[in-house]
Amino acid sequence: MTVRLTVAQALVRFLSVQYSERDGVKQKLFAGCFGIFGHGNVAGLGQALLQAELEDPEALPYILARNEQAMVHSASAFARTRDRLQTYACTASVGPGSTNMVTGAALATVNRLPVLLLPSDVFATRVATPVLQELESYSAGDVSVNDAFRPVSKYFDRIWRPEQLPSALLNAMRVLTDPVETGAVTLALPQDVQAEAHDWPEELFAERTWYVARPLPEASIVDKAAQLLRASERPLIVAGGGVAYSQAQDALREFAEATGIPVAESQAGKGSLRYDHPQSVGAVGSTGTTAANALARDADLVIGIGTRYADFTTASRTAFQNPDVRFVNINVARFDGGKHAGLPVVADAREALVSLRSAVGDWSVQKKYKELTAELARVWDRTVEQAYNPPAEVVDNLADGLLTQGQVLGAVNELSEPRDVVVCAAGSMPGDLHKLWRTRDPKGYHVEYGFSCMGYEIAGGLGVRLGAPDRDVFVMVGDGSYLMMASELVTAVQENVKIIVVLVQNHGFASIGALSESLGSQRFGTAYRRRGGDGRLDGDYLPVDLAMNVRSLGVEVLDVNSRAELEKAIGTAKAATGPIAIHVKTDPLIGAPDSEAWWDVPVSEVSALESTRTASAAYEKSKQDQRPYLTPIEGQN
Repeated sequence: MTVRLTVAQALVRFLSVQYSERDGVKQKLFAGCFGIFGHGNVAGLGQALLQAELEDPEALPYILARNEQAMVHSASAFARTRDRLQTYACTASVGPGSTNMVTGAALATVNRLPVLLLPSDVFATRVATPVLQELESYSAGDVSVNDAFRPVSKYFDRIWRPEQLPSALLNAMRVLTDPVETGAVTLALPQDVQAEAHDWPEELFAERTWYVARPLPEASIVDKAAQLLRASERPLIVAGGGVAYSQAQDALREFAEATGIPVAESQAGKGSLRYDHPQSVGAVGSTGTTAANALARDADLVIGIGTRYADFTTASRTAFQNPDVRFVNINVARFDGGKHAGLPVVADAREALVSLRSAVGDWSVQKKYKELTAELARVWDRTVEQAYNPPAEVVDNLADGLLTQGQVLGAVNELSEPRDVVVCAAGSMPGDLHKLWRTRDPKGYHVEYGFSCMGYEIAGGLGVRLGAPDRDVFVMVGDGSYLMMASELVTAVQENVKIIVVLVQNHGFASIGALSESLGSQRFGTAYRRRGGDGRLDGDYLPVDLAMNVRSLGVEVLDVNSRAELEKAIGTAKAATGPIAIHVKTDPLIGAPDSEAWWDVPVSEVSALESTRTASAAYEKSKQDQRPYLTPIEGQN
C-alpha cells in the first residue's frame, strides 16, 4: 500500500513518529519544529506543517522563530537539557535564511548535540535558474550555498528526487541518535522537490524507535585502568559533558566516595557533583579553581570521564605538570579516548564507572590526600564567598549604581532554587560562572563553551526552558552578547515561555577587554564609546538604553542599582509567570579571583608598544610549561 504525499508532507509525517529509547524509557525524538518561512519553504514545509497541525496539533508542533541562527541554538540547548534523547527540527528559506543556520550547525556539532536542519535549496530542475537568493557557482552546476553546511554537519544530504528521501531520513535518524556520531544533521531540500508529490510506502510512516545504547567497557581494559589507579598516589578525575549525557552522576558520586578521588569539572561537566560534596574541587583549567588546579599540577593519574580535553580544560596543556602523569580516558568515542596517549576505556560513562569501581575493590587514596583535597576546597570556598560579598574597600570604591560581576552572580546563585538553571555562553561571565557558581543540581548549570557563541544565551535559555518547563531559567548575558542576538525574546513572549534574563551592562566586551590588556593591546576596540576628536574610539560611552530595548520587545524589565535592589528583583522575577528581565550595571575592571592557570593566545613577537613587548616576554615564559602528553601508558610500569 502507498500514500500519495508531497516530499514535505512525507517528511513531516515521518518525523512525527520517530522515538528514542534508553534504559527502557521512550520519548518522541522530535518535540517540534522551529522555522522561519520564505519563498523556499512556505509552500513546501510550511504547507506540510500547517496540514499536520490541523490534523493533530501534537504531531510536530511549530514554533515561529525570529532568527535562523538563534532557533538552532534553541534546539541545541533543548537537546542538551534532554540529555540528547530529544531535539527539534529547524527549517529556513533558501539563501540567507538557510546560511544563517550555519553557525548554529557548527555549535551543535562542536558540542555533539543532535539537531536536524532543513534548509531550503534551489530548484532541482534548474528551470528558472538563477532564482531569487541563489548564488551561482562558476565551477559546478550542482553546488549551492547549502554546501557550506557540509564541514559543520555530522551528516549531509541533498534530496534531488523524492525517491532519495527514505534513505536520507534513515541515515539522519541513525546519526542523531548515536552518542558518538551525533551533531548537526542537514537535509537540504530543493524548493520544487518539497512540493512534488510521490507515492510512498506506508511502512515509511510506521512508528519507529531508535535505541540509544550503553556500550560496555572491555574487561581487560578496565583491569588495566584499575592497576594504574591502584598504583597512583595523587589521582584526579576530570568530569566532562559525557557524565551528564550518560546520566552517570550517581555512579560518579559513588565511585568518588568509595575511592576518595577528587573530582574536577570541565565547563560541560560542571554539576557532575554538588559543589559541597567532599570530593568536589570545582572547575579545572584556565577558568578553574585554585583547588582543582593545584591538584591537577601534581596529579600522577588523570581519569577523564566524557571530556574532550579542550584547551580551557587543560590550560592549553599546562595544567598537568607531573612528569609521570598518565591518563585513563573513559569516553564513548574512541577519538577522545585516545587523547594525551591515554588508556582508552571506550564505553558509556555510567557503565564504565560501575565496572571500574568493582575492579579497584576496596582501594582508596591515602588519608593525607583526602585532607589536602578538603583543605584546598575550603580555601577556594572562602574565595568564592569574598567574590559574592566583596570587602568594604571594594564596594566603597564602586561608582554609584554599579555592582561587581561577582556580586551579581552571587545574588542569583544564593536566591535561586537548587533546581533552577543558569545559562550563559560568551564573554567574561562563563569563566566567572565556571569558577564561582555553586551548582546544587546536575541540570542547574548550562554554559555553552564548546563554541562559546555570542548571542547563544537568550535563544539557549528558551531551549532550556522548553526542555525543563518545571525549572526557572536564569539567562546571564552581557551587553555585547545581548546586542548580537536578542530576537528570541519575542518568541518567548509569543509562546509565553518564562525565562529570567539578567542583562549586565558594562559598555563593551569585558572578557576580550581583559584579554587584550593581558596581551599588551590595551583593551583596543573592546569598549562601546563614541569616536573622539583624534579619530579614536575613546570618547564618551554610547548612550544605549538596553532596558528600553528589552521593553520594546514586550518584556517587563526591572532596573536595579544596588545589591538590595537586585535581591528584590530576583524575588519578583521568580514570582513572574512570563519572560522578565533584570537590568544591572557592573564595573568591568573588577574581575573574578585568579585561577592561577594559563590560556595560550599568541602575542606579537615584535612591537613598537612596550605593553606588547612585556606581554610577549610573559607569553614565552608561559609556553615553557606546555607539555605534549605523549608518554604511552606502558611507561607507567
